[in-house]
Amino acid sequence: MCRESLASKQIPGAAPKKNPELYMNPAIDTSQSPSAAQPDAGGARRDAFGRVRFVLVETSHPGNVGSVARAIKTMGFGTLVLVSPREPDVLRHPDAIAMASGADDVLAGATIVDQIDAALAGAALTVAMTARQREFGPPRLLPRAAAERACQTLAGSGDIAFVFGNERYGLPNEVVERCTAVTHIPANPAYTSLNLAQAVQLVAYELRLALLDAANAPGAPSDAGVNIGYAGEPATAEQVEAMFGHLQSGLEAIGFLDPSNPRKLMTRLRRLLARSGLEREEVNILRGIAKHMLIAAKDKPAPDRSTDGGPATGARTSGSNPE
Repeated sequence: MCRESLASKQIPGAAPKKNPELYMNPAIDTSQSPSAAQPDAGGARRDAFGRVRFVLVETSHPGNVGSVARAIKTMGFGTLVLVSPREPDVLRHPDAIAMASGADDVLAGATIVDQIDAALAGAALTVAMTARQREFGPPRLLPRAAAERACQTLAGSGDIAFVFGNERYGLPNEVVERCTAVTHIPANPAYTSLNLAQAVQLVAYELRLALLDAANAPGAPSDAGVNIGYAGEPATAEQVEAMFGHLQSGLEAIGFLDPSNPRKLMTRLRRLLARSGLEREEVNILRGIAKHMLIAAKDKPAPDRSTDGGPATGARTSGSNPE
């Protein structure tokens, strides 16, 4: 549930401030927040820059929020979402305003939400920034590859979200698992320290270059990205999450997943399906399978796990251990 947005409280008639020190590519006009960009003549496609959101999870320091607002505006983006920031009034905090340094409109237009679900709602591609290696996490991409995949998504109708964690602790596992992919900045291994705004700036820069390249490519945007023939509408984050809940219920109902000892089965399934880039119809197919699992198991007795050797490893698999 959205807690706060100051986008409608900007001073009437006030033009966004510009900082002459900032180099801006004239190919993209960033004098306005991209989230307010007008649709094309057909009205069917919003500006690609306006369909990208940067999500900050539990940010501690208000100054970092202001710095991130400045970082994304210099790259032509304008949508900032904060998930449970430590400072409740962060958008009005003097440190945030000072560090925004001319990106006051982006800061004022930021949205504050309580849960990651709300921050990712409607996004077809979600990319978590994390340097921590996770054995069963989503597929890992370097920022440039993540930006290229984002361009492929933006060539269609989907929105994308890049997700960044707390300055000290990073992103919790449950947030990372909700994302389609993860990325990290391959910094000097002897000194990997980057502050939050620097990390956001690097990702935003790679995404800006990828979008500009796609816009200048012959036949763009319809020919941008990998041509795989027919491509349906990408599934949103909330559609995928609802599908996983439905699928888990079905697997439990038929005795394939032991809820008392699930181990890593659902995490493995998340990883497997994240690699495919699920479309809406594919999610519906999986939900249909889950529905019929529940129907088939409705009137059947539960398996006796004490005698059949049940799914002690979390799933009934042949010659494999899902952990």
